[in-house]
Amino acid sequence: MEELHRELARLITHTGHWGPARWAMPAAGGNGATRAEYTHALVQRLADRLADVEGEPRRRVPRLDNDLAILDQVRVMVADLARGGDESVAAAGAADVAATRRAL
Repeated sequence: MEELHRELARLITHTGHWGPARWAMPAAGGNGATRAEYTHALVQRLADRLADVEGEPRRRVPRLDNDLAILDQVRVMVADLARGGDESVAAAGAADVAATRRAL
């Protein structure tokens, strides 16, 4: 769980000061997706991992209108994933967060 929280802190340090214009820029590794869209895909991956571990159906995470809320969505998903208690899922989530940060 520590690595998941550490990667979240790195992502927030890297992007937490961004305004709407920076979130609207293309992600370096996003195949044309904006940084916000690319980060929303991270939120969806984390939600899918959590649903799988809990034996729940996967559900679409809404894309909020305000790009500045995207980090809040990431924070919530990381907290939920950490509460799930599965170390292997938390490690996979940490890898997802790290890969997203690098691609932004």
